Amino acid sequence: MLHLRLITPPGTTEEVVRLIESTVGTAHLAVVPGAARDPAGDVVLCDVAREAGDELIGGLRALGIDESGSIAVQDIDLSLSHRADRAEDDAPGEGADAVLWEHLADATHEESTLSVTYIAFLTIATMIAACGVVLDNAILIVGAMAVGPEFGPLAGFCTALVRRAPRLAVRALTALLVGFAAAMVATVAFSYAMDAMDLFSAGALEAKRPNTNFIYRPDWFSFVVAVLAGAAGMLSLTSAKSGALVGVAISVTTVPAAANAAVAFSYAEYRQAWGSTEQLLLNLLGIVLAGTLTLLAQKLFWSLQRERTARGRAGGRARGGAR
Repeated sequence: MLHLRLITPPGTTEEVVRLIESTVGTAHLAVVPGAARDPAGDVVLCDVAREAGDELIGGLRALGIDESGSIAVQDIDLSLSHRADRAEDDAPGEGADAVLWEHLADATHEESTLSVTYIAFLTIATMIAACGVVLDNAILIVGAMAVGPEFGPLAGFCTALVRRAPRLAVRALTALLVGFAAAMVATVAFSYAMDAMDLFSAGALEAKRPNTNFIYRPDWFSFVVAVLAGAAGMLSLTSAKSGALVGVAISVTTVPAAANAAVAFSYAEYRQAWGSTEQLLLNLLGIVLAGTLTLLAQKLFWSLQRERTARGRAGGRARGGAR
């Protein structure tokens, strides 16, 4: 269940209440007249089944509540109410399958911002991966994958493509390209510094490295894993199962590939640098392709689910009228 807290101008409160009451899957409606001060208006509270949340939020935005008042949405971890159980049963589909498009757009917009913190995390992750490739240490590689924040802009770009939001697409793409460029430049400087301290060496980079040589040897498995990880990542975001994102992060070699390319470039090992760049681009392509197709599939599935539910209700009303 989701909890909605609305601030509505007094002139629109009745219309908002009618919308909530007519939306299948709502419960616990409460109106507090004149309680809001900034902006001035009434406070309307209600709970809604997750699978009906996107429809209700869309209706509220169509009434202009997001401009004239406020719409706040929270997840309810525990709700002990027969009315809430009934609302979830009445709502179409399953909550785990529902996509809150407004929430997804807002979350990916924030994750796609080119900020100092984002660049810092990506740079640190790339430097950790650089240590991992030189030492041929798989644990460091996995750690770097988990630290890297690059899935946020990738998810934002997929969301922008599906929602046809060019500004979000440019924002996400900028964060992705500028972030990786800055991280790789910083890692080249880091590699020079580590070499000066005799901690990195060309010999270590040119060694066989059985645990990490896959980073600069892309193949079809790299693309297949990226596609699977992209699909899993999008399902994790849309179903609010964020724990799966950790598994997604350590399934793809975006950050390690960028790190290996940077270290190889610092030692003029251009063959490895190009192989790692290919690995990076292959992973990015696979994630974007799978993420976009997953969102499109979810959008189609949910649209068909709503149509089936609407036909079922129409048939039920027709049979009731006939009696």
